[in-house]
This record gives sequence, C-alpha cells and structure tokens, in this order.
Amino acid sequence: MSDSVYVGKAGKDAALDRGWLLGHFKEAGDPRHSEDVEIKWGVHPRGDERAQWVRGEERTALLVLISGRFRVELPGRSVLLEEQGDYVVWGKGVDHSWVAEEESVVVTVRWPSVPGYAVPPTDHR
Repeated sequence: MSDSVYVGKAGKDAALDRGWLLGHFKEAGDPRHSEDVEIKWGVHPRGDERAQWVRGEERTALLVLISGRFRVELPGRSVLLEEQGDYVVWGKGVDHSWVAEEESVVVTVRWPSVPGYAVPPTDHR
C-alpha cells in the first residue's frame, strides 16, 4: 500500500479519535493529515449534546444527517435535521452548539483545520 493511501471504516476509525477521520490532529505523513479540512463521523446517543457552545468560530462548517434526528443551535435560530441528507452550513463567526434528539449519525466537514476548539475533558472526581 502506498503511504498516500488509507483505507478504513468510518465507525471503527472514528472511535479512535473522538470521531475525527481527517484534519490537522492526524500525524504528519498520514494521508488523513490536513490543515485545509476536517471530517468527522459523529455517532451520538439520544440526548447527547455539546458540553459548551463554540464561540469565536474561525471555520466554515457543513453538517449532514446520515440517520436519526439532530438539532443544531445557532444564535437566534434552531435547525432540526430529521431526514437523511438534511444539512446545515454555517460560516466564520457563527457560534453553535448541538443536541441529538434521537440516536444519530452525522458527518461534519469543517475548513480550514485549526486547533483550539476541543471541549476540555470534564473532571469527574
């Protein structure tokens, strides 16, 4: 296999990196490393929600519903994705959050791929 080719399974690979399949966080030399774009295979149980709003967004994002029922919260607007293929796009400067109203699978594409947006781990002591 060439070093510039990677073949995988989204569900299995996503479980290894919080859902992320491609982006700046993959090691240099890995064909999935990119500073141009990030791609996430998000599997969310019913009731799963983002721990905090993303504020000061510097990326453009596309979120596509594969299955389930998924709500994206934007300033002054709530978007419900409920049919396979429903999607929403938001640009730089648009804060956001989300909640899975049913068990859901979504694909998120964000560009460019920049660090600094991960929610810090919760201390469960």
